[in-house]
Amino acid sequence: MHLDVKDLRNFYYRSMLGRAAQKAVRDELRTMWPEAKGQTMVGFGFAVPLLRPYLPEARRVIGLMPAPQGVMPWPMGQPNVSVLAEETLWPLETGRVDRLIMMHGLENCERPTDLLDEAFRVLGPGGRAIFVVPHRSGMWCRSDNTPFGFGRPYSAGQLEAQLRHHGFMPERSRTTLYQPPSHKRFWRKTAKLCEKTGKMLSPVISGGVLMLEASKRIHAPSGGVRATVRKPLEILAPKPEVAPI
Repeated sequence: MHLDVKDLRNFYYRSMLGRAAQKAVRDELRTMWPEAKGQTMVGFGFAVPLLRPYLPEARRVIGLMPAPQGVMPWPMGQPNVSVLAEETLWPLETGRVDRLIMMHGLENCERPTDLLDEAFRVLGPGGRAIFVVPHRSGMWCRSDNTPFGFGRPYSAGQLEAQLRHHGFMPERSRTTLYQPPSHKRFWRKTAKLCEKTGKMLSPVISGGVLMLEASKRIHAPSGGVRATVRKPLEILAPKPEVAPI
């Protein structure tokens, strides 16, 4: 079940908790993808809060928002790049996308298999995608105060297995959002400390959000010229005209 785009907008742009979550996930994304110069970047779901740093350098930025969720103009004060799209039928040509970010898309989709097939289709050879999903072991998936409390949470192993099944090659994963999903002032003031401490103790405690990077796997061609030797041991047999000594 998708949340309404108005609820997502209000959370990420009009609440202190949402702004803190946006910053934590976006900062982690920038460490994984520090630049995207000359690339075509697409965000699906409600990934536009993560795309803003790439607007000046990317060749093209597109924000796809699923029809059950709704769409809003983005970015404010600039030419609109957000588009309403069917979940499993994107208005993009095959193999045209270099980088894909999916947030609040996979865990809420009723047809995740078709969604991943569509994501694989639009990625070009060597294209990469980052899937941002609620972490099964984190606090955020158990709270209704945030959008990460809705839909199916994932563990790293579950997400990797699902991506491999659809032709993706998982490369690396990270977690973030170690701060509690609370609007209380105390936790808002200590959010930076929580994130810093969480990164240091990440093998022990789990972040609320899992970020997994995967590349598009290109299968080796099945055809080609093959040289075969029908009787490979025939060269060791004596020739008929040569008598043994």
